[in-house]
Amino acid sequence: MSDKNTICLWYDSGALEAAQFYAKTFPNSAVGELMYAPGDYPDSKKGALLTVEFTVCGIRCVGINGGPQFKHSEAFSFQILTEDQAETDRLWNAIVGNGGKESECGWCKDKCGLNWQITPRALLAAVKSPDPAAAKRAFESMMTMKKIDIAKIEAARRG
Repeated sequence: MSDKNTICLWYDSGALEAAQFYAKTFPNSAVGELMYAPGDYPDSKKGALLTVEFTVCGIRCVGINGGPQFKHSEAFSFQILTEDQAETDRLWNAIVGNGGKESECGWCKDKCGLNWQITPRALLAAVKSPDPAAAKRAFESMMTMKKIDIAKIEAARRG
């Protein structure tokens, strides 16, 4: 790992499974080097898979199989920008349809508990509109959604 800054994500024991899921789901994502424990540690033994390097949409990460002490929370999420409804639907359905859970306003959680924001660029454009009334309507529309519906956001923006 050569990057100066890498995101480290703690998993109970499913770091490799998570990395493989992210690599098959998100563009510009891959599983990298695996590191095995050189000695025993509190939650496993020498030779157990300790870490997996991976990228998610070009962002370098390392997953650690650290045990059950720490869980993911909404305090950290990946925000993935989508170009259209088809991409939004594909990513949302991949996460939620594989043991994940829906949340509000484009947020969902994968089966490992990691949080994702599946965010259409059209949503960001609408809530950043130079017309404050249009931005407010788009924002209020988003607040009623789980998965973002771009057509409804654009309709709300237009009034």
